[in-house]
Amino acid sequence: MQLGLIGLGKMGGNMAERVRRAGHEVVGFDHHPERRDVDSLPALVEALSAPRVVWVMVPAGEPTRATVKELAGLLEPGDVIVDGGNSKYTDDQVHDVLCREKGIGYLDAGVSGGVWGLENGYALMVGGTREDVAKVQPVFDALKPPSPKDESGQEMPGAGFVHAGPVGAGHFSKMVHNGIEYAMMQAYGEGYELLAAVDLIEDVPGVVKSWTQGTVIRSWLLDLLVRALEEDPALEKITGYAEDSGEGRWTVEQAIENAVPMPAIAASLFARFSSRQEDSPTMKAVAALRQQFGGHAVHAVREQEAERPA
Repeated sequence: MQLGLIGLGKMGGNMAERVRRAGHEVVGFDHHPERRDVDSLPALVEALSAPRVVWVMVPAGEPTRATVKELAGLLEPGDVIVDGGNSKYTDDQVHDVLCREKGIGYLDAGVSGGVWGLENGYALMVGGTREDVAKVQPVFDALKPPSPKDESGQEMPGAGFVHAGPVGAGHFSKMVHNGIEYAMMQAYGEGYELLAAVDLIEDVPGVVKSWTQGTVIRSWLLDLLVRALEEDPALEKITGYAEDSGEGRWTVEQAIENAVPMPAIAASLFARFSSRQEDSPTMKAVAALRQQFGGHAVHAVREQEAERPA
């Protein structure tokens, strides 16, 4: 089948290549001229045969909203728009109303796989109607990982792809996925720090690597930590500043709204906020309080020496 794909960056470009390798035709558009096949969204729509499928892979928020709005004015009844970025699920519901008024289908696809997806495949969580999912299924099949096999060698369907529910369900699922990812990364990071803090452990990267086989904490994220430590054993080349994509925040917001306790995910989100503070105001207040009630030593800003109150 044909696929129009908007946004040919690290993720979108690799996705286009994986779909092409599966034998499908991809017409790509990107703001960078060297990446694109056509020069505009109207040209992209013109290059596709009806019923068209156009996949949007641009940053969440206003870039996605503007792209969907423009596409809704260019496409025809029976065509389908897929938002494969990290949009908030409430945006999907607004986009669905806009598209349905014009007879255009809309799907939201949470996509996980990062820069490794070209070779390994992408896990896909999709929201929308069964009819619209069916129109895009050949592309989903091309993008998802191969089905794993059970002990008898039979394929285990369902892994790597799910039609999660109506519009919004795909991105909601990906939101929760990323919230879990926050907590897992935080736990690995804390474990690494403790290993590195004691003299008893002489081979920290080796210990982490030993966990990748046969243990209950093995995962692809742990494999990636091993890779990072192989490249930089003491992680001296990077700073401890961690951004958040927004999905961790949305996950915690939904936990509050639905009274679901999420202490681990919430703590991992707040830890990322702490990572951006060179000199934490919170810890300044804690140090000041310790000094006031117990006469505990504080560290001067300039001298960096321990001082005791008179």
